[in-house]
Amino acid sequence: MSSLYITNTGFGLFLRLNWDRAMSVATILGALAAGAWIGSL
Repeated sequence: MSSLYITNTGFGLFLRLNWDRAMSVATILGALAAGAWIGSL
């Protein structure tokens, strides 16, 4: 359980404050990567 603990400094704080932005960026990058992979088939 301690491995799931998010610290109050650095990247953990960024994710706590901006998790929706981080998820949207990750979704866009994932879609681009999937599109590039499918396009290369």
